[in-house]
Amino acid sequence: MRRSSAKGRDVHGVLLLDKPRGLSSNQALQRVKRLFNARKAGHTGSLDPLATGLLPICLGEATKLSSYLLDADKHYQAEAQLGVVTDTGDAEGEVIERHAVPALDEACIEAALAGFRGEIEQIPPMHSAIKHQGRRLYELARKGEVVERQPRRVTILALELLSRTDDRLMLDVRCSKGTYIRTLVEDLGRALGCGAHVSLLRRVGVAPYDAPRMYTLAELADLAEAGELDSALIPMQSALAHWPSLRLDQALETELRQGRRIRNPDAPEAGLLCLLGPGERFLGIGRALGGGWVAPQRLMSHRV
Repeated sequence: MRRSSAKGRDVHGVLLLDKPRGLSSNQALQRVKRLFNARKAGHTGSLDPLATGLLPICLGEATKLSSYLLDADKHYQAEAQLGVVTDTGDAEGEVIERHAVPALDEACIEAALAGFRGEIEQIPPMHSAIKHQGRRLYELARKGEVVERQPRRVTILALELLSRTDDRLMLDVRCSKGTYIRTLVEDLGRALGCGAHVSLLRRVGVAPYDAPRMYTLAELADLAEAGELDSALIPMQSALAHWPSLRLDQALETELRQGRRIRNPDAPEAGLLCLLGPGERFLGIGRALGGGWVAPQRLMSHRV
């Protein structure tokens, strides 16, 4: 790896961070960036400070793949505290309603869960990063302002009850990008007739990483002390493991890097591709155009 003492290291790869509770995603990112002394780093979609779990962090050239992980399906485990509604939809907010929790049997809970599986509409919470007239909703919410929000369609791929007590439900949720777990739990609480908020939230998967090996900040600090920090990185192309791949020889790689379309009979008719060069070296992303033609979409640097 090339180094630059002025601006940090040129280090490339993906780190699967186990974000702790209490840190924003950006705060966690900056700690990782300092540990690696990385020139360039970015995360792939925010987790609330309340939430823990998987936060993929892209270092160096891997930042070119961040948007594809941002668009990926997510997997969460969430605890719903029944009978208590907060102004933020989670345990960090102020309590605004309390209700008695009715006697709920498994059939009643399952019937409520079934109503949220598949494609649903959600109204984004005021405590979210969506912009309204150029300002973040959470900025308006902190000033006590409430504005109209348009519903958004999301997909709940799976929603299962893991465990329960009289007033808490532990849920396993697989969902599309843009899903608000706080809103899902609030809506479920209303369906059960008692209200609810998220008391615990942990992300356990971001496609294609499902229940992967994650590293805590403490583990990373220990690896850094031992001079073994880079062992925590996984290859960039792992972010595209669920995509079709196309292998190119040196001549086709050269043409592609010159910005030209190339022709390869193994290319599919359409869609994005993970491009590999000689020796399985990751080249970047291409787009199949049909008839064997492929155009460069996002290529990694020659140095990687």
